[in-house]
Amino acid sequence: MISVTEKYIVDSLGKPIEVVLPYDYYQKLLFELEETDELKAFDAAKARDEEFIPFSKAMEEIGL
Repeated sequence: MISVTEKYIVDSLGKPIEVVLPYDYYQKLLFELEETDELKAFDAAKARDEEFIPFSKAMEEIGL
């Protein structure tokens, strides 16, 4: 994990309304979020009580 010092943009009352991050850190956050979403989708698919077939067999069955 990289160390980052975020900056805040506040409203007239001093309440934080936005965060400013270094671009590289933002990109890493997006990547990690996508990875997490993919893992959740994988876990959900594995939890279903369905039969799965290999991709190559599916392509064969539809004639590709």
